[in-house]
Amino acid sequence: MNLDDYGVLFGEALSRTGIAVPEDTLLHRAAEEVLEMAVAYRDDGATFLSSDDPVNALAGFAYGLGWLDAGLRLGLLAPLAAHPPGDLDACIPDAKIAHLHEKTHRYRQMLRDALGMVEAAPDPASPLHDGSVEFHAAAESWYMAGVERLEAGDYAGALARLSYGYAWLDAGVRAGLLRVTGERGLFTV
Repeated sequence: MNLDDYGVLFGEALSRTGIAVPEDTLLHRAAEEVLEMAVAYRDDGATFLSSDDPVNALAGFAYGLGWLDAGLRLGLLAPLAAHPPGDLDACIPDAKIAHLHEKTHRYRQMLRDALGMVEAAPDPASPLHDGSVEFHAAAESWYMAGVERLEAGDYAGALARLSYGYAWLDAGVRAGLLRVTGERGLFTV
């Protein structure tokens, strides 16, 4: 898949997605924020792509899709679907490789640090506690998948997975499943 196709896939996913909770409920605001983040990063990705910045376009699309999928998993958005990063075919030209390497290594460090700076927010007896564990595990799993791709020399695949996983962590914080215990600047709160 190339970046244009990735952006189209994202746009199509957003066009099928709506808020799943009633407007007058407490969770509606959380749903609006999650959907707003997904839309913003789809738009950012498209802007970066049109301004010849494929590295930030890739990160924006993957991060936005992570927000979308996290919102779907929370039940805030519908219909339930998943859009994890797939294989991206030579989407970064040689002239942009240095930027790709720098951004990928930076995101690896940031996500690794962020994973250690959150804890479950809900009480262990709450059903939402299991959700907090699931969100942290999802972010950690995508971190590990990103590291594997990085070690294999697939920087684009690594950046997509790290960005996607980071979104799950950020969405978990924004939705109240995770509490920041360290540097708040690593999170979109």
